[in-house]
Amino acid sequence: MIKVGIILGSTRPGRNGEAVAKWVHELASTRRDASYELVDIKDYDLPLLDEPVPPSQGKYSKDHTKKWAAKIASLDAFVFVTPEYNHSTSGALKNALDFLYAEWNDKAAGFVGYGSAGGTRAVEHLRGIMAELQVADVRQQVSLSLMTDFENYKTFKPGAHHEKGVMTLFDQVVRWGTALKALRPAT
Repeated sequence: MIKVGIILGSTRPGRNGEAVAKWVHELASTRRDASYELVDIKDYDLPLLDEPVPPSQGKYSKDHTKKWAAKIASLDAFVFVTPEYNHSTSGALKNALDFLYAEWNDKAAGFVGYGSAGGTRAVEHLRGIMAELQVADVRQQVSLSLMTDFENYKTFKPGAHHEKGVMTLFDQVVRWGTALKALRPAT
């Protein structure tokens, strides 16, 4: 069974993403095809990228990077929960992605976006980043609107129809994550 990390990609105080990520994780807990873990980048206290050597060389010198690398290395696939800020993902998520390289390679990813346009532009930017990190992103994505899936733009109340989309996302991420695991050396 593969391990899927549900990555909460915002560190902003009062963030809407926490409720979204918990909802995604709650839906995941009803499945038996993988183990699912909620990973909050806020818990890793990553400063702006401060490693002196490029991540592609894998020579991490900072304790926070080593801790983050160990977590990502332990996972086989990801579901990124991303806000949309200024037509892109959060700076915190982009920074967290940039800290590592090999730990992301040959794994699968899916996306749950939220924002005024459902987080679609943030996801579009993440797809390009995934390609560079050698992460295979699945087609299915979930787009949550601040206007229709949040009461007063703050209280998360997703439409029931989104559950099917999340389950399809999990189906694809688990299939691809399982297939890609064979490409990575056994640990």
